[in-house]
Amino acid sequence: MDRFDAMQTFVRVVEVGSFSGAAERLDVTKSVVSRRVAELERSLGAELLRRTTRRFHLTDSGQAYYDRARRILADLAEAEQAVSSEQGGLRGELRVAAPLSFGLGPLQPAIEAFQARHPDVTFDLDLDDRQVDLVKEGVDVAVRIADLADSTLVARRLARIRNTVCASPAYLERHGVPAAPEDLANHAALVYSNAPQPGVWSYRDADGHEQRVRVPPRLRANNGDFLREAAIAGEGILYSPLFIVHRALAEGRLVPILPHVRWPVVGAYAVYPRTRHLSARVRTFVDFLAERFAGTPAWERDLPSHPPE
Repeated sequence: MDRFDAMQTFVRVVEVGSFSGAAERLDVTKSVVSRRVAELERSLGAELLRRTTRRFHLTDSGQAYYDRARRILADLAEAEQAVSSEQGGLRGELRVAAPLSFGLGPLQPAIEAFQARHPDVTFDLDLDDRQVDLVKEGVDVAVRIADLADSTLVARRLARIRNTVCASPAYLERHGVPAAPEDLANHAALVYSNAPQPGVWSYRDADGHEQRVRVPPRLRANNGDFLREAAIAGEGILYSPLFIVHRALAEGRLVPILPHVRWPVVGAYAVYPRTRHLSARVRTFVDFLAERFAGTPAWERDLPSHPPE
């Protein structure tokens, strides 16, 4: 038995939550994963995993071994990274998850600039608007755009994300311009279906109190770029983060509606698990993103005026 392989396999099984998932991450067969774990248990003389038909649970011995093994592997990774850095800079793979529109927009040139500075770093990107499980899916760092709830994740704020409501000039010519937020209830809405409450748009009134208006969806989609193009085509009114629509606004293909209304401002965050060792390349990448997106975001600079805070 190769003790290092067995230890690494056991840790990955626990992190991913399944033998088949660990096999996929390690690029081996499921039977190899099962054999390594069984050999490790025989070598230790202790049951680490208590298996049932469809899942497993860590025993007390398994939890204790996992905690120590994870730290050993993290220390080894840090030592290897330190030597690699001394010999010629960062190297290795970064697995990054981000919403599709943010990935195709601000994140793409950021990654290109990072790789120009660190050419030996490779990226494995998961661009999807779903919220990935970082530990189970082996993701090093994710970009999330939200008001983050308390969690086991470490979060580093990268940028502010302002929202706006807009439509094409052709749509507004046909249907009129809403004079107040409550008028939106009488217009065709283009709705982001992954929102916590699709079809309910919130804003702050003059006294700073949160108000909501329910809008009738003409079209629902789980991608902001698709909704932007539908808005440009005159299909309805869109509530969207500025980083998705800023070029269309600057070019006049979309027009802001109710520009003095205070629409929600959230944050873009880099998040990673507390339990995962933070390698030098992850730390450097997060620092790079925070520096790049600091201050007024690039997607706001080409607008004639900023929406109110």
